[in-house]
Order: sequence, then structure tokens, then C-alpha cells
Amino acid sequence: MPVAEPDPPANQPDLSERPQTSTRDLGALRASLQTWLASVLPAGAAPDVGALTTPTTGGMSSETVLFDLTTPDGTESLVARLPPTDDAAPVFPRYDLERQVRIIRLVGERTDIPVPAVRWYEPDPAALGAPFIVMEQIDGAAPPDLMPYNFGSWLSEAAPADQRRLQEASVGILAELHAMAAAEQDVAFLELDAPGDTALRRHVNDLANYYDWVRGDLRIPILEATFAWIEEHWPEREGETVVSWGDSRIGNVLYRDFVPVAVLDWEMAALGPREIDLGWMIFMHSFFEFAAQMSDLDGMPGFMQRSDVVTTYTKRSGTEPRDLDFYEVYAALRHGIVMARVMLRSVHFGEAELPADPDQLVMHRPLLEEMISS
Repeated sequence: MPVAEPDPPANQPDLSERPQTSTRDLGALRASLQTWLASVLPAGAAPDVGALTTPTTGGMSSETVLFDLTTPDGTESLVARLPPTDDAAPVFPRYDLERQVRIIRLVGERTDIPVPAVRWYEPDPAALGAPFIVMEQIDGAAPPDLMPYNFGSWLSEAAPADQRRLQEASVGILAELHAMAAAEQDVAFLELDAPGDTALRRHVNDLANYYDWVRGDLRIPILEATFAWIEEHWPEREGETVVSWGDSRIGNVLYRDFVPVAVLDWEMAALGPREIDLGWMIFMHSFFEFAAQMSDLDGMPGFMQRSDVVTTYTKRSGTEPRDLDFYEVYAALRHGIVMARVMLRSVHFGEAELPADPDQLVMHRPLLEEMISS
């Protein structure tokens, strides 16, 4: 059934332009980074940090800067990630970089999933004003968020066989992650600090806490109606608890020749049913297809379809996903809360006005309404 188009509010975020995400001065950050590197590298290294640049097609939660580091041993390309400053209206209330480092290293050690090597983790905020991670920079391309990859990109213009190869390899990442061998104590740090007697219940309760933080004094009716739908349609049997990537979408993967070469952005990793990742991967493409429909574009309707994802995942993992209606709605709810926060960040920076109807903070409200009405 086609999704009815909403009346486009004047304050709706523009998917063609990257909103402001930072208040940091890149020149000052470069100087501080160079001073810190001189303190951790061997004597005589005389590090020279090149100009800092920021990604332009994605990565709006943490602050990410790219730079070249030159020493007498040569030049290497690196990436630094920092939490946003408090005055930059962060997307999330907490940024646990140590947790991210631990999951990246664990995945790198226990699986064949390509993750960037972490060169340094600095927990002391003295150097740059916040803890930070420095990782290797990997040569590859991510399907863009801005403009969305299905609006016209190297992926949408690729041959169908190449699109299929990328899709199957991306689903394969989830199958391998969920099969990762790890003792309970190895992954205990990924347990969410929320009440509940199952991993899924803790995941949903953690999301409810996040919603309360995002909304402040507002009430967002469409999100609260979706929370109610979640409770009414709770799975009869929750599946096995696995390590969940959390932000399992192709925009967080670098590819070369349509093959993953780096899996990025682990800040939403947690323990939970495998379907959390599958629902998110499927829904995120549906979200971009919804945006394409709003823009009268053809999109990529044959890509990342649920039936294809399930077939590939079942073949790769030996486990057939369950209750994906529930988990896709849950993904739409999670994304709706994130989108509301992104919209409120745009209001904070003067790029948009606070809408009279709080539901307009959720860009895909018509899609969400459609999902919970069936």
C-alpha cells in the first residue's frame, strides 16, 4: 500500500545538506592533537598532523576527523573520534569510547569482520577536552546518507549483480557477528544498564529512557503510540541473545569493489536478539525509500528486501529470523527517536524552527503510522 505523503513542514530537515554537528575549532583541535601525539610517540618522532577534515556524507553522532600523520617513518592516514561537546546538542546522552574500543577489538580478534585497528585510546580529557580514539583510516567508500544513496550514487548506479553482492556481504556481516564465540564475561560490558528480565526487555527499557531524555518537556504522540504497539505485539519467544552491532546499516560500512573492508560505528552495540540488527538493516533502507518517494524519485525498490535478507541470513547463519514485523517496527521507533533528536539539534543551531506539532520531529511519521496500523 502506498504511503500517504505528509504536508512537508518548512522546518523539515533537508536531506541534501549536512546539518551542523560541532562547535569545535578544527585548527585548535589539530594543534592539540599534534601536541598529544608528540607526547605518546617515541622521542624524535616530531609528528606533523595535516589539516583536519570531516566526513560530508554521514557520521553525525560522534565527531569524526580525518588527518594524515607524518613522522620520520613516513605518512599514514588516521581517524580521530570524539564525543560532541555539550553545547553541540549531542545525539546521545552518553558516549562511552572505552566501550566502543572494547567491542571493536573483540570483533577484530574473534571474527573475520574487517574493523579498523585502534591505534590509541585516550581516556584523559586533558589533551583535547574530551576522551578520544585514534584509528587507522581505511580506503573505501560508504553508501552516502547525504544525499541518500538511493537518490543517485555509486551504489544506485551499479549493476544489479554488484548491488546484490554488496547486499549479501552486508547481511553476512550480521551472521558472522551473531555467531562470534565469546564467553559471558567477555561481553558483559555490553549489557545495558536498564531494568528487565531479558535482553530484549532491557533494550526496550533503555530506549524508553533515551526517549525521555530526548523529549524533555515535550510529548511526541507517534513515538508513544509505537511504544504501546511494541508492548501489544511482544514476541512470544525471544530468540538467542547475541552481540548486536546496533547501528547495522550499509552507511556504516566501507566497501571496495562492493566488498566490505571496514565495519564502523559501534556506539550502539549491546546484547540482544539477532533480529534487532536485521530489523534495523531492513528498515533503514525502507526509510531511505520513503524519503525517495517523498522526493518523487525511483529509489532502489529491489534492494534490501526482507525476503532476500532473511534468505541470505538463514543460509549464512543456519538460523531463520523470527518476528520481523515486530523488529522492523522497533527499528522505526528507535530511528524515530534519533531523528527527533537530530531535528532538535537543528533547532538548537538555528537551522530549523520547533514545529507546533511535535510529531513533525519524526520525519518518517507517515511510514511509522502505516506500520503500526496494520
